[in-house]
Amino acid sequence: MVTDLLLLHTSPVHVPVFDALRDRNHPGAVLRHLVVPELLDRARAEGPESLTPALRGLLSAQAGPPVLVTCSTIGATAESLAAELGAPVLRVDRPMAAAAVRAGARIAVLAALESTLAPTGELLAEEAGDRPVSIVTHLVTGAWERFEAGDTAGYLARIAAAADAVTGADVMVLAQASMAGAADLVTTPLPVFSSPAPGLAAGLAPRSAP
Repeated sequence: MVTDLLLLHTSPVHVPVFDALRDRNHPGAVLRHLVVPELLDRARAEGPESLTPALRGLLSAQAGPPVLVTCSTIGATAESLAAELGAPVLRVDRPMAAAAVRAGARIAVLAALESTLAPTGELLAEEAGDRPVSIVTHLVTGAWERFEAGDTAGYLARIAAAADAVTGADVMVLAQASMAGAADLVTTPLPVFSSPAPGLAAGLAPRSAP
């Protein structure tokens, strides 16, 4: 097992979530948290690809531990730097996406940020490979404003309500790590996939640098 993992966050709310998952499922692992909120602001304004130089500089300065990127908007850009950095870089939602495409062909994707929808859809299509899948995205209106206001309960309740309203799907994906708590609130019978637990497990799994 990897015992030292760097987590790159764009919000400090993720730190206690992943620490709690570590304590429950991976005792002994050392998580190093790097919180850089401005990365998400820039990605939303200029596109995720614009962050390549900033991410290269940030991750190069961290002395090469495996990296888990918990922001779905910037995950693909960070992953693309793995070979150059000489260390594994994993986006937190990749294991979730792999599980979702195995579970059903009609996938509903919920996100609180529009900038997350395209990267998540592309990731699901990539993980599906030759499997025929249909991906329908849903932007949860008003949810992000509650998140930014610190109203976590209201944020998760809004996401859960949107999830319960989804029809015509086999599985549901909560695209952002911050949405995971909504899975405990939904009443839908659909399987609901979130990213923190499988993402952390994959980040701590043994693997070679690229």
